[in-house]
Amino acid sequence: MQEPRAASREPRAASREPRAASREPGDLRVPVGADARRWRTFGGRRVLVAAARTVTSAVRLLEVLPALFRSDPRVDVVFAFDPTSAFGDGVLGLLHAAGARVMPWSQLSRTACDLVVSASENIDLTGVDCPVLVLPHGVGFHKLVPDARGTGRRLSGVMDDDRAWHAVSHPDQIRQLAEHHPALADRTFLIGDPCHDRLLASRMLRTRYREELGLQDGRKLVLVSSTWGEQSLLGTDPLLPQRLLGELPLDEYRVAAVLHPNIWSAHGTWQIRAVEAAALDAGLLLIPPHRGWQAALLAADVLVGDHGSVTFYGAALGTPLFLAAFGEESVPGTPMTELGRITPRLDPHAPLAAQLERAVAEHDAERITKVANGAFAEPGRSLEQLRSALYELMKLPEPDAAGAPPLHRWPVPETGPGEVTAMWVRTSGAEQAVTVRRWPVAAGGDQDEGEGEAEFGHLSCDEEERDLRQLTNASVITSRVRAGSADAAVQRARRLLDELPGALLACVPAPDGCSVAVLRDGRVVESTTADASLAGAVVYARFRAQRPLAGTVTLRVGRHGVDVTLRE
Repeated sequence: MQEPRAASREPRAASREPRAASREPGDLRVPVGADARRWRTFGGRRVLVAAARTVTSAVRLLEVLPALFRSDPRVDVVFAFDPTSAFGDGVLGLLHAAGARVMPWSQLSRTACDLVVSASENIDLTGVDCPVLVLPHGVGFHKLVPDARGTGRRLSGVMDDDRAWHAVSHPDQIRQLAEHHPALADRTFLIGDPCHDRLLASRMLRTRYREELGLQDGRKLVLVSSTWGEQSLLGTDPLLPQRLLGELPLDEYRVAAVLHPNIWSAHGTWQIRAVEAAALDAGLLLIPPHRGWQAALLAADVLVGDHGSVTFYGAALGTPLFLAAFGEESVPGTPMTELGRITPRLDPHAPLAAQLERAVAEHDAERITKVANGAFAEPGRSLEQLRSALYELMKLPEPDAAGAPPLHRWPVPETGPGEVTAMWVRTSGAEQAVTVRRWPVAAGGDQDEGEGEAEFGHLSCDEEERDLRQLTNASVITSRVRAGSADAAVQRARRLLDELPGALLACVPAPDGCSVAVLRDGRVVESTTADASLAGAVVYARFRAQRPLAGTVTLRVGRHGVDVTLRE
């Protein structure tokens, strides 16, 4: 059966003459403006306006446009910011950081442009008489959102305007438009999905992304993804990241969170960090809204999500998946709704670690990806086809010998170190082997010593721990800063014990991959491990079990075991 296609490809032609000679304060004078020809260097033949209204739409434009107009001085690309969205905070900063020229929205109606491109269907097009290409800012038309122009809800991603053309990622979306907005069905371009294409191409970099996120030691990455709104994951359970961190052993898991840009714009970085303060202190990797969520998704071992697009992209990659929320705002009959039907739900009242392990073990990747791929067609060709659509709408031939646009790797997220400086440490065994498991204290998990004869628990704090209550209550004080010699390590450990009289021992890394522990009774123990926290845990376990503080023991942490020699 022949796929639906656009019935007419003849966009309106825009006038190249300035509409008015007047200029308002704040207007750009170049590359657009009444006298732009006097000041510009590049003599562009077409003006393309990239219209941003939210951080989400701005990010999508910045992701795709650079690859599409490489080495073509015929096209002047200028951005415009529509400030009417509730989620507009951060857009201007993002565009200016990218080096974009941004005109005020009021100038758009006085600018002769050949094409407006936007990933927001809500832009105000008053006075604009050229074609408008609407790019999806997520996956298809799968969500009902509040209508900014009224009290009801509308289909997200659809611009009901006779100037609009829609880029779609699958033929089913054309049929969906035909059902909900019949006049729009013949004004579409079947493009595919540039984000999905780059994710598929970047899978080979998974190991590198995992290394950048501190997963070289075999730890599993749990990625928490939340769309925006009261029905989202964070809208229904904002402290889920904290509870995950409280249950998952620190040496076996890391937890990262991807929040929809609308959450950042609506509530601000300060409020987000306040709500997630305990989780951040417990090591949560908070992915910034404009960079890196794709790399985190590729690195993830399991995804805990909702009805947002990040969850859908993860499903298409075959990532083991749990749903912690799934709003009724998902559109019936779409792949997203079907994904919600077949994906297991996270039980917030049951132990989380066991559920995540089961999700990985029982994941039916073939079934999940089959549903998710119902939203993506033309894999690997989206940028090429999007470029063709843009040039067609501008009535401009594509550059000679352009070839396929570059498919750039996704950047590494800028998350900060995610360091944990206060840990509840549980040790078991004290003879030939000591098993160490650690949990971040800030997450508020169970803190007990276990029930076995040689099981002990203690609070271990790095000397840089900010919470003085934790620091003064710690049994073991450690340092991450390597001393210049064994004697210097001993002196620093003694100073830490003097500063913190409640501690039983202090442990400092020394040269040659060793650590030095000093006990309250004055004994000095050298161990052949560079991690002062682990060295301190072994010495603490042997001390509590009244075993000699000399000899070789096997240290077991997570999936790894290593022999450690103690010398008193």
